[in-house]
Amino acid sequence: MIRPTAEQLIALLGLQPLPVEGGLFRQSWRSPVTAMAHGQPHPLGTATLALLTDAPDSFSAMHRLPTDELWHFYLGDPIALLLLMPGEQGKGGVRHITLGQDLLAGHCVQALIPAGTWMGAKLKQGGSYSLFGNTMAPGFLEVDYEGGDTDLARQYPEAAAAILDLLRTGSSHLRMDQR
Repeated sequence: MIRPTAEQLIALLGLQPLPVEGGLFRQSWRSPVTAMAHGQPHPLGTATLALLTDAPDSFSAMHRLPTDELWHFYLGDPIALLLLMPGEQGKGGVRHITLGQDLLAGHCVQALIPAGTWMGAKLKQGGSYSLFGNTMAPGFLEVDYEGGDTDLARQYPEAAAAILDLLRTGSSHLRMDQR
């Protein structure tokens, strides 16, 4: 099998820039059935395809969602996920997960991000791209997205450098629904 380039994947999968969060994506499935969740109708489930590259601004900015999110690794290079677990003043703890294919090295091909967990992700050093997916049930709505800010670095000082590396500088948009 010949490894496709990032440009080929973007074209083949119809990926577009993901506003506010970053990276490239395409929603590949959205349930036509809805149910009440978080105070409003949500699709029962959604799935996306996403791509991070070695471009300096290609990362998933720190954010949290009110629903569990399952990340799936498909191909390419490993991704470093940073999770800030809920808790009072950073007492929830910090987790680092590598999403990738080298299971013997401790990579995960799936990673669950529990509801309410602050998270961000970027390609691991030396990689060129990673193709992955996200699944949510109930499904994603833009109003669900809450972006992080520098206050997270104060709340989780042991991960301050990693947090600051996963924040969008100069952006006043912390919510997707308020672009």
